[in-house]
Amino acid sequence: MMRKKITAVLAGILLAAASLIGLAPPSAALSPGVAFSATNLPTWQTNGIVWAMAESNGVVYVGGTFTAIRPPGVAAGGAGTRSAVNFAAFDAYTGNPINCSLSVTGGSATVRAMDVSPDGRTLYIGGNFSTVNGVGTSRIAAINLPGCTVNTNFRPPGLSATVRAIEATSSAIYLGGDFKTAGSATRSMLAAVSSTGTLLPWAPAADQPVRALHAPAGRGTVLAGGDFLTMNGADSKALAVLDGTSGANVRTYPNFFIPRTSSVKSIDSDATSFYIGNEGTGGGVFDGRARLDLTTYNQVWRDTCLGATQAVSVYGATLYAAHHAHDCSSMNSFPDGPRVHLSAQSINNPSPMLQWNPVTNDGQGEGIGPRTLTHTTAGNGTDILWTGGEFTTVNGAAQQSLTRFGPGPGTAGPGTPRFVSAESRASGQNTIRWQSTSDPDDSELTYRIYRNGSATPLATVNSSSRWWDLPQASFTDTTAVPGTTYTYRVQASDPSGRTGPLSAQAQITTASTAAPYPAMVRADGATTYWRLGDSQAAAADSSNGNKMGLPNLGAAIGGTTSALRSDSNRAATFDGVDDMIYGQQRVSAPTVFSAEAWFKTDTTTGGKILGFGNAQPRRNGNLLGYSNVYDRHVYMSDAGKLVFGVWTGTRVVVTSPASYNDNAWHHVVATQGPGGMVLYVDGVRVASNTVSANTVSLGSWRIGGDSIPSTWPSAPTSRHFKGAIDEFAIYPTALTPAQVANHNQQGRR
Repeated sequence: MMRKKITAVLAGILLAAASLIGLAPPSAALSPGVAFSATNLPTWQTNGIVWAMAESNGVVYVGGTFTAIRPPGVAAGGAGTRSAVNFAAFDAYTGNPINCSLSVTGGSATVRAMDVSPDGRTLYIGGNFSTVNGVGTSRIAAINLPGCTVNTNFRPPGLSATVRAIEATSSAIYLGGDFKTAGSATRSMLAAVSSTGTLLPWAPAADQPVRALHAPAGRGTVLAGGDFLTMNGADSKALAVLDGTSGANVRTYPNFFIPRTSSVKSIDSDATSFYIGNEGTGGGVFDGRARLDLTTYNQVWRDTCLGATQAVSVYGATLYAAHHAHDCSSMNSFPDGPRVHLSAQSINNPSPMLQWNPVTNDGQGEGIGPRTLTHTTAGNGTDILWTGGEFTTVNGAAQQSLTRFGPGPGTAGPGTPRFVSAESRASGQNTIRWQSTSDPDDSELTYRIYRNGSATPLATVNSSSRWWDLPQASFTDTTAVPGTTYTYRVQASDPSGRTGPLSAQAQITTASTAAPYPAMVRADGATTYWRLGDSQAAAADSSNGNKMGLPNLGAAIGGTTSALRSDSNRAATFDGVDDMIYGQQRVSAPTVFSAEAWFKTDTTTGGKILGFGNAQPRRNGNLLGYSNVYDRHVYMSDAGKLVFGVWTGTRVVVTSPASYNDNAWHHVVATQGPGGMVLYVDGVRVASNTVSANTVSLGSWRIGGDSIPSTWPSAPTSRHFKGAIDEFAIYPTALTPAQVANHNQQGRR
């Protein structure tokens, strides 16, 4: 990733130009920490791959493998198409081409690297080519700015292979790539030349290609990244810190820091730290980003997302990245599923990701999507983030290889709230619940609740969400009249006032008295309560915790009559094959807890009734992804006995003496606290021990299935439960024997 260089005077010029073309100041409508809208701005396109970009003085220079550029919205070869052979230059603020035309040719010509000198007067381009505008050169050229002419006084030695990285400083132009010689001199993947092209003595030696170079301001060092295993003969996998004058190793990174199957593709820095983006293959790779300290060169944090990172660019306190990430569950972000190509995360708190979700496709070439990022540096709310690569669509519309994002607000609004349901929990009170929606670049949304078709909202609720993390939100209407039926709909809006569609309608007849069993569960402090009788395809949370449960692969919520004799609510059914209901929001596993449910089954293959696990179901809905960290579970053996187990470094279980696969409703409660583990069935303690320890993990509660390896005592044939489950609740305390008995008795009245 190339640094942006701009003087204070030039910044003033840029700000004036920005005001002339109507760019708005930064918008409070964007998610906290995000500087750019997710709505892409109109931008000219190329007809091939963009590999490299550099920005200076409000101009973005673009290099790659292409032969033409065209206006936004125009198909390849359409009206307005212009010749542009592997190079183009654009006004950063309008997205239109400027009068700077270079033809980079010779052999299989391609431009792979770019940087602008600190004084903004020279653009250096590198790659695999032999002529620029007819001037002979060998894989590197200097371009005079702003005139955009080839600098014929720049006469570097011929490089033997592709240049993949350039970093221009006031004292040297550093080069990295696949080459092994520069003219007649040996240069192993790294070299440096002067502003006239004279080969400098700087000659660190890497054993494999260098793909990224970066010289942090005022440090006297050069950061090198790539495929290499050694630097100057020392073990240093993919990353090394080099002296900017001698080329000696300042810091090396043995291959335990970056796996041998991973490469550094991009480097950027701010005043205190530098940031790397990695690509890897195979198991145990490092595919994400990392922050390292510029004084100690030690790691500050590492992002463990999966899906190779191609570019990083730090702007303020946010790191923007281009990648094809498909699984960031380890960073408390999106689970395994379709590729995500652009993201933003705080440099101080990288987990979870920020709510910024522009969408591109994989595109052409290798199908990588975005490959390079750059941005302007005016710093007064007018800056633009540019993205180049292989993509051919952006936010669902045709747009090839180039796009850009401005300061916002964006034009996209929030989606539709889903799974709207209502519950009358007390006399004259109706509680409306829904799954929050998302907005491409706004995490803080406002929800308006409408009653009986009124155009005036009854109330508003503020709720935070990210596109992969859509928690339940709720509102209690305390003005409802007992015995009266009401309808409710919900609509989301973002801070800039854009509204999404109205939700489906939920109907409820207001209660005259509170249902006794749910009132008891809430009074005893439940923080998750899935009654499992909703008509919607989700398990609404009837506690105050707003932790909705989502079904996986067909669990039928409301599929059978309730376990509660005095309640018209219904229960969920599970097929014993792949059904599960899981909590979407990941939380820290509690050390003290009670887990409660009613169940009914005649299965002889057992299965998990409830438990805590770290897996997140895949976003395409087709595969669960079973937990590899799991405990606090209650499962049924093939013989119908109940097993309550935790992991303390070893498996610890208590088991019921009796079997309960008799096709009758049973009440189970598992508690753990300072006094140990207790298993209750039908209001009676049936097994216990004094073990208070359990494993620390991040995950969610789930019912109906998850991992139960054969190594657990009395492990069932099936990890999924076949039968009915009702009234699932979680408490942050160990319920007392009296409380458990009262719940059982109340449920049977």
